Amino acid sequence: MFDNIKDLEFYKDKDLSRYSTMKLKSTGSLAVANTIQAVQEFVKEANNNKIEYRLLGWGANQLLVDQASFIYLHLEIKNKDDIFSELSKSYELSASTSLAKLTSHAAKYGIMGWEVFTGIPASLGGAIFMNAGTNLGEIGEVVSEVTIVKSNGEIEIHQVGKNSFHYRGNTFCKPGDVIVAAKLINNGTSDLIKKKITDYLKLRNDTQPLNQATCGCMFKNIDNDGMTCRAGLSLDIMGLKGLSIGGVRVSHKHANFMENYDQASRDDVMKLSRMVQSELALTLGLDFELEVDTGEQKF
Repeated sequence: MFDNIKDLEFYKDKDLSRYSTMKLKSTGSLAVANTIQAVQEFVKEANNNKIEYRLLGWGANQLLVDQASFIYLHLEIKNKDDIFSELSKSYELSASTSLAKLTSHAAKYGIMGWEVFTGIPASLGGAIFMNAGTNLGEIGEVVSEVTIVKSNGEIEIHQVGKNSFHYRGNTFCKPGDVIVAAKLINNGTSDLIKKKITDYLKLRNDTQPLNQATCGCMFKNIDNDGMTCRAGLSLDIMGLKGLSIGGVRVSHKHANFMENYDQASRDDVMKLSRMVQSELALTLGLDFELEVDTGEQKF
């Protein structure tokens, strides 16, 4: 039923490991949409036929399942060719846009606010969905509008307000919704932005295992009455760096990262995550939630 959708490529029994930054083995059906219209048609067909699907961006914050019983939907929607040719007051961008591309543009023109997503290996849509951020801030701070394909295939434009985002999440996407585009604002320019981006990239490289197969930070930090309890620091204090199960281990470089160093399975990652959560709860009395999407919820 998906073969006749224009601008949609459909694959069965696809090797999905390259769609995951952690490089876990995964096989399943994959639909690649090249236009917003293709997303609309896919979503309508899937929902009309009660077929489960799940968004797959760059896999930077996802654990793909070993044998997917549902369809992964991946977007490869291009921007206008000249969108980054000059400085603009705002940018209407495809959800497929690389954050690295946006960071490069911000450094070139000194766009204030865009430094917040420096070094995050993700697409714009995925970053907006989880309100991705760094120590410099969160992406929700520079998003003014989000274009969503609803589960019935209709387009909805969400105007971002003060309650649109929260820590590592949003309030406007419902199950089955697909972010296809967004408008980012330009808060002005500063000559300091390029250095700020350069310095933060160096800091990330010095303190995080960027050359290893990881899925980014595993656990959310905890806000305890205005004081932030950092997951990585807590794990470090407990001496859990290097703890391993199967082919995955807690990174020696940054304890909130887990590295696939020897053909780890998703089950290895989940077992190590649960062990770490248990140790944190027993020793420090802290309940750290997973930041990574485990892929256990389907729609």
